[in-house]
Amino acid sequence: MPDTERSTFEVALPAGPAPVSVARTRGTTGTTILIAHGAGAGMDHPFLTGLAEALTAAGFSTARFNFPYVEAGRRMPGPAAHAIAAWRAAVAAERELDPSARLIAAGKSYGGRMASMAVAEGLDVDGLVYLGYPLHPPGAPEKLRAEHLPAIAAPQLFIEGSNDPFIQPLTQFEEVVATCRDARVAWVDGGGHSFEVKGRKRPASDIGASLAPLLVDFVAGI
Repeated sequence: MPDTERSTFEVALPAGPAPVSVARTRGTTGTTILIAHGAGAGMDHPFLTGLAEALTAAGFSTARFNFPYVEAGRRMPGPAAHAIAAWRAAVAAERELDPSARLIAAGKSYGGRMASMAVAEGLDVDGLVYLGYPLHPPGAPEKLRAEHLPAIAAPQLFIEGSNDPFIQPLTQFEEVVATCRDARVAWVDGGGHSFEVKGRKRPASDIGASLAPLLVDFVAGI
């Protein structure tokens, strides 16, 4: 990606401060999109770099960051409180760099859910974007991860694949969205959890980039 600046910020964890990596690009719109990865990949996954590059081309600043467990070389996420602390630290770092910027918290699957939990607990952002919200484990719709969503006042955009097993049945997902104060859904017809569409092979970076216009439209409306 062109003009990407890499650095670190510290996350306050019970065991002490933990530095995590962040990759930033600078735009001209006065809005920064913070982007968190999913449970199985770090901030440099091609899906996220493709999305960030397309957002940069649209004029936005972006900041992709790792959660502490990825930075420590572990494969499985740590406690949710650690990821929530990382979101707080990421927002604080961006506000220090540019206090006047609007901040949109975006995350792939796990990263988006952790953002929603942080905001439900009081983290201040101007909007939330979920890139495949993991409403429940596949095949277990009774294990909902939605009790905190009605507490969120910030505008929310759910970008969802219609074939995503994490939100089936769709009627249940739509009922959950209806409990939110200010939420809308952008559907990717036939898309799975990573927005792959059966019979249409595309690089992950292209898939990520293809979602950028949905974020652009969302930001323009808030």
